[in-house]
Amino acid sequence: MKDLAAEFLNETDRERVIAAVRAAERRTSGEIVPLVVAASYHYPMADLIGALALALPAAIIGTPLIGARLWLGPDSMWVFIGLFTILFSPAQVLLKRRPALKRIFISRHDLDEEVEERAITAFFRHGLYRTREGTGVLVFVSVFERRAWILADQGINDKVPAGTWDQVVRDLIAGIRAGRQGEALGAAVTRVGAVLAEYFPIRSDDRDELRNLIVES
Repeated sequence: MKDLAAEFLNETDRERVIAAVRAAERRTSGEIVPLVVAASYHYPMADLIGALALALPAAIIGTPLIGARLWLGPDSMWVFIGLFTILFSPAQVLLKRRPALKRIFISRHDLDEEVEERAITAFFRHGLYRTREGTGVLVFVSVFERRAWILADQGINDKVPAGTWDQVVRDLIAGIRAGRQGEALGAAVTRVGAVLAEYFPIRSDDRDELRNLIVES
């Protein structure tokens, strides 16, 4: 899954997003950091459950066919165990190489929970809480989970109404699903910047405190 983040934005997309951040920050003292990660978690249980779901029916179907050929009978337990053992590991490899297939075996709740946790961790790890006025905003995209999250520092939360970012997130996800990830992420940054400009206009001594785009595998 580690290539997902690198493939998510091409060079033109990255330049578009960085330009959107710079344009937004020319109007506000807020700091906007788009962060794209390949996945928020590696979900080891999904590999096990998915491999079981793929290998078990295949072993059940194959047992009578192979058992009859080997003269061991159509319901040989040894043939079943052997087939299941042989198929389980390739099924795990398939799941690791096919994110869309693996995602089937992860609950929506788990996906949401892991993305939220990774976004919060990233907010602190990348220092968005250390801006001069407490005006850092993380625009977080987790590619594997197909989810986005906007997390703002306390200085912003004290002034900006709750729920302000909900529609921005929905439009960002819709754009990503439509294959317009660079355009959608740039548009999300612009909209975040417009909100920040209203509450935190640019200061004469403003400086760029944080990176304008982060992509992590």
